[in-house]
Amino acid sequence: MSSLQTAVSEEEQARAGVYALLGNVLAQPCSEAVRDFLGSISLEASAPDSQLPWARLQAEITTADLPELAHEYHSLFVGLGRGELLPYGSVYLTGFLQEKPLADLRTDLKRLGFEAADDTHEPEDHAGALCEVMGIMAGSPDDFPHDTQKAFFSQHMGPWMTEFFDDLIKARESGFYRAVGEFGRAFISIEKRYFEMEV
Repeated sequence: MSSLQTAVSEEEQARAGVYALLGNVLAQPCSEAVRDFLGSISLEASAPDSQLPWARLQAEITTADLPELAHEYHSLFVGLGRGELLPYGSVYLTGFLQEKPLADLRTDLKRLGFEAADDTHEPEDHAGALCEVMGIMAGSPDDFPHDTQKAFFSQHMGPWMTEFFDDLIKARESGFYRAVGEFGRAFISIEKRYFEMEV
């Protein structure tokens, strides 16, 4: 087995970074580190990704109060009993929690070598968790080649995440997360076009 690794292209690094960012802000309340990171991004440097609404996302986060963001996150995704939105693939694909799409996802995750962390309390089809997995795959093309990423995205994300981000944009409690929804919807659209191309 060769010890040489294929260099990760700038495009793959950028895709991995966007997925990681979305995974972070969807999986937990926005942290000071994420706020500082978003505030530090040079919009000129993100020009190649001009299809993504970086400026709106940056403007919302840099003026936001972290306790208010935590309250917004809780209202959207946690709530008393449940939040305004249920960010799970099974819900969007079947209308119910923990249905066949989740079982299929768990089978694929195991086959690809992913295991849930011991302190994970959310099902694996949570939007944030799926973005985190895609971020790892996009940043490791030797281990997860294009066709593997395409198959995972096409089955477990493509069919429902645009609708989820649309709901996030329209959600009553959305403030900063409305910008996250617009950003996520634009990125999923780009990813769909990316996977339609022959590589």
